Amino acid sequence: MTMVVSHWSANAAVLAVVALVAAAHLRGTLAIARDARQRGEAPPGGLRREAVVFYAGLLAVLLALVSPVGYWSQKYIWVRSVQDLLLANVAPALIVLGAPWLALARGLGMAGRPPPAARAGRDDVARPVRDWPPLPVLAVIGFNVVWCGWHIPALYDAALRFRAVYAAEIFSYLGLGVVLWLQLIGSRPLRPALTPLRRVILLMGTITVGTVLGMVLVFGSGLAYPTYAGTGHQVLSVVYDQQTGGAVLWVLMLPAYTIAGIALLIRWLNDEETGALTSGLDRLLKPAKSAWPSRPGLR
Repeated sequence: MTMVVSHWSANAAVLAVVALVAAAHLRGTLAIARDARQRGEAPPGGLRREAVVFYAGLLAVLLALVSPVGYWSQKYIWVRSVQDLLLANVAPALIVLGAPWLALARGLGMAGRPPPAARAGRDDVARPVRDWPPLPVLAVIGFNVVWCGWHIPALYDAALRFRAVYAAEIFSYLGLGVVLWLQLIGSRPLRPALTPLRRVILLMGTITVGTVLGMVLVFGSGLAYPTYAGTGHQVLSVVYDQQTGGAVLWVLMLPAYTIAGIALLIRWLNDEETGALTSGLDRLLKPAKSAWPSRPGLR
């Protein structure tokens, strides 16, 4: 119980950044809703729901950094694994689902009132993420390289000892996590460049990399992270703690990825069914050609 109710942190930098982002998003959301009311329309559908999901993502960041999770992650490897999953998987997924981009741009003054076409109700038209064709694959590769790289013993221990390295770990997890989820599920007004089935393939590659990393820690018998040997383990030995941390990485990453994979497969099946239906209608509506050969001069 002590691990839950004690050791909350008042990290001023983290609290300030999260507060500024939340305030900018709230300001932008209210501005978008106000514009809709001035046009005599209802606010865009899902605006409130998206805001709640986005704030849940910010809450996950706070949970990872200023709650007891942040403190005990310096003492136990398995808690550090929970923190890593919150920063690299849970928070980015919620942020992307929350689709905060239009509201943040408006709240930060990076976008003024929408143009007339948008004010006519087309302000949320999807703009595909296709600025660079290899981006989806590179996003997945970059995320997995960073995910595995920060679990290399030298970097893992350096993040425990040096604040600058720890900050770099946090920003890389959040940044590349958001980029990864943007390519997997999209986020209004952005749209993934790949088809649902290809995104499932990228997702399976990410799951495979995470599984291998977890298995290495679970079945490893040597001490990978010696810095934790001096943090006063009272219940778990360092190696057992390390193996538990590997199990956390291995198992707890699966729910979010599994849900995303099922959703993508359903989307792919729906697209296939729609394509087949459209093709069938085209065949029915297209005039049939006569099977009899036509003779010259006859029409």
